[in-house]
Amino acid sequence: MSGRQSAEERKAQIVAEVLRLADEIGPDRLSTTDVARAIGLSQPAIFRHFPTKGALWLAVADDIADRLQSCWAVAEAGATGPHARLKALIGAQLTAIAETPALPSILFSRELQVDNQALRDVFRGLLGAFQGRLVAVIRDLQAADDLKRDVSPEDVAILLTSLVQGVAIRWTLGARGFALVPEGLRLFDVQMELLCAKEGACNA
Repeated sequence: MSGRQSAEERKAQIVAEVLRLADEIGPDRLSTTDVARAIGLSQPAIFRHFPTKGALWLAVADDIADRLQSCWAVAEAGATGPHARLKALIGAQLTAIAETPALPSILFSRELQVDNQALRDVFRGLLGAFQGRLVAVIRDLQAADDLKRDVSPEDVAILLTSLVQGVAIRWTLGARGFALVPEGLRLFDVQMELLCAKEGACNA
């Protein structure tokens, strides 16, 4: 069976296994030996596809980035009106984290923060892209006088991004003892009410 897999299929399998094992044992403890053993390959076979561990992590980051950007685009396309678009973006981000539970651990791992500048650059760019989408929608809400104008769109975007990150960390540290997406969206609604220009303007 393994012989029938193309190189791209094998790479995708390895990346998926890294994400699963990063959640199971932690990104900083994960070795290429762990990945090879889980898939049933030799360690040299892993390095035939990814010459270094850093290259493997970069492929993982690119995979996450592709999936997140696709989720954001679908979320916005399926929503009508700026408030619905904003909530859909936050919901898509929360859903992506719930479906890839290793993500918060990867974001705060030594691999990301210290050892791998390229990996850090991918995630920094991803955060910037997400905040850019939020800023565009927030400006639309302010233009419609639905959102307070005395707070900059960039600051609102940072608040909402921090909300997602905060609830994701709480979910991770709390052994995922609550439903991430509903809790995150509940807090989003609370935050939006505080930022609303007038009562009821920020209801979807």
